[in-house]
Amino acid sequence: MLNVSVGERVEMKKPHPCGNNLFAVRRVGMDFKLQCEKCGREVMLPRSKAEKNIKRIISE
Repeated sequence: MLNVSVGERVEMKKPHPCGNNLFAVRRVGMDFKLQCEKCGREVMLPRSKAEKNIKRIISE
């Protein structure tokens, strides 16, 4: 289980369709709400899938 908190930035293994792979964490719980840093779209992912796809956590 990763220690990810709201406000941190994460780098994902796979990029968003816009080409960016950096996301801001907006919500943490059973689901993760991530916002793309390039286009601003928000994505909801189940916790298991999000934890598997996070490459690294960038603390602010």
